[in-house]
Amino acid sequence: MRDRVEPVGASVAHGSTIDQFEIPVVAPFRLDLTVAVLRRLSTNIVDTLTADGHYVRVFSGFSHPIVALVKQERPTALVVTLEGCRDGGECARALELVGRTLGVDRDLSLFNAASDSLPWLRPLARRMRGVKPPRYPTLWEACVNAVVFQQLSLVAASAILRRMVTALGAPLMARSATLSELPGVETFQAAPGGVLRAAGLSENKLATLRRIGEALVSGALDEATLQRCSSHEALARLRRIKGVGPWTATLILLRGLARLDVFPMNDTSVASNLVFIAGSPPPDLEQALSVLGAQRGMLYYHLLLARLDARGEIGRVSRG
Repeated sequence: MRDRVEPVGASVAHGSTIDQFEIPVVAPFRLDLTVAVLRRLSTNIVDTLTADGHYVRVFSGFSHPIVALVKQERPTALVVTLEGCRDGGECARALELVGRTLGVDRDLSLFNAASDSLPWLRPLARRMRGVKPPRYPTLWEACVNAVVFQQLSLVAASAILRRMVTALGAPLMARSATLSELPGVETFQAAPGGVLRAAGLSENKLATLRRIGEALVSGALDEATLQRCSSHEALARLRRIKGVGPWTATLILLRGLARLDVFPMNDTSVASNLVFIAGSPPPDLEQALSVLGAQRGMLYYHLLLARLDARGEIGRVSRG
């Protein structure tokens, strides 16, 4: 994506560089829908949406944290403002992360065509046309989200994640806002168990995340290796970690590697959401997944969007 980035301006204020770029997207693209499935609820303090429609997030792994503000001003491009880049190389890397996080280059024509052949899905898919599959900036973040959300409601799991972020991380003061980051794997591993349990993590989930953290730190688990694996092989690798079952491994691949050829089966929210959009009895899920083929994972995001839409969460300004 680096050679496709077009700078449109730059300025410096209070010793920190502010750079603005325009990056292309594969149409149709809707920032509001993509941010909705990425953050889930407006109480998310890591992925935030402002009153003027900017998606705002802190990206780590640089000389200093970089703040990205993203706005969609036309159907085929996003305007990305970066605060804190040290040089052009850091800007290019940050822009790659923004594009990856928002799935800007994903072509979903296969899903769009297939969803049109399912009468119960067609209205929802057409209404949500433009959502892209998001991808967390790090494998660790994907693992944390998958484990925390095991067997919990959106509200309960989001509250736990928010408390954990607040307990382990100091807010970042930027011109745009006061922002929060998900604690990195080293910070999590060093955190006292009592602090994490007080945030709402169960003993089992805490132990699972500790084991995942150990695997990531030691190199036994790494994103590059999973990326080279088929989805079947990647699922098997993830499931070698105690506490990572089929549902959790699938969510890690879906949200961490943007693998659309997987779908979280045996998910109670999926079952209820199918009834919510299609009525009872629910449609044959296996048959639907067969029709949707290699982009079946987009059904997960559409079922989530249906619920978020009913809650009034799509486009809702973040609640700090």
